[in-house]
Amino acid sequence: MREITYLEAVREAMTQVMQEDNDVFILGEDIGVYGGAFGVTRGMIEEFGPERIRNTPISESGIAGAAIGSALTGMRPILELQFSDFITIAMDQIVNQAAKLRYMYGGKAQVPMVLRTPSGSGTGAAAQHSQSLEAWVAHVPGLKVVQPATAYDVKGLLKAAIEDNNPVIFYEHKLLYKTKGEVPEEPYSIPLGKADVKREGTDVTIVATAIMVHKALEAAGKLAEEGIEVEVIDPRTLVPLDLETIISSVKKTSRLIVVHEAVKRGGYGGEIASSIAESEAFDYLDAPIKRLGGKEVPIPYNPELEKAAVPQTEDIIKAVKETLNKKIG
Repeated sequence: MREITYLEAVREAMTQVMQEDNDVFILGEDIGVYGGAFGVTRGMIEEFGPERIRNTPISESGIAGAAIGSALTGMRPILELQFSDFITIAMDQIVNQAAKLRYMYGGKAQVPMVLRTPSGSGTGAAAQHSQSLEAWVAHVPGLKVVQPATAYDVKGLLKAAIEDNNPVIFYEHKLLYKTKGEVPEEPYSIPLGKADVKREGTDVTIVATAIMVHKALEAAGKLAEEGIEVEVIDPRTLVPLDLETIISSVKKTSRLIVVHEAVKRGGYGGEIASSIAESEAFDYLDAPIKRLGGKEVPIPYNPELEKAAVPQTEDIIKAVKETLNKKIG
């Protein structure tokens, strides 16, 4: 099978859906001739024209409001925010309008929109352009939240998100754009709410999201050389969450580590950990659940400090060994 980049997979998913459905269009800042902040929409205006690849003013709240309004009238907008940090400017529209209108109108209104946005650190973009705020939106009923980690997953999940009749917040980690993977040329969908076991193991379960999936897999490979078999699970979607797959894994390994780039305090890892503590998997645990997350600091500009602010492969390896050496009681 051919290999393409994560970025190319995002573009291909949107292109194929737009070729099939004239109600789908993209709006955002500099997405036309410039091709977007990271070049994801480059070349699309030549194929679809300025009516469907719509440049907008620099107003995240206004862009979100336009997307919500068009979705209510039957369109299927894809809204691109240049950096996920800027979702804070559009939160009123997203939280108080998009997330609630279907419920408030008893299902008679729908908001089928996708908000795509690059997230995470690692590019030297500093404190206001490097955050991971997925736990904020995951807290809001009515929003679906997706975090693909591979080129294959991002294409299938984006198609499913565009075809969903609810607002979907779709996070694309900046460091993943250049990564490559095997991706079919034909259109395909991956159901929202279905996790993927990226690596099977018997000694400990790691649930990791976005870029941390790759760091967890790297750690698992190194630990395997020492005879430690790690199972790595990528939820792929935070909302809805495939808890059954995680429970099944924890019942097999009896140990759980949750890893995400977002600040540990209040991060989504706490939701996963508490869900396992409330499930039948709790009785299978041989060691306390461990969470790895970002430090409680804004993301620094300095590359060494930036790296130190979020979990790295070495941190995951250390956490696995600590967990294997601990017991409950």
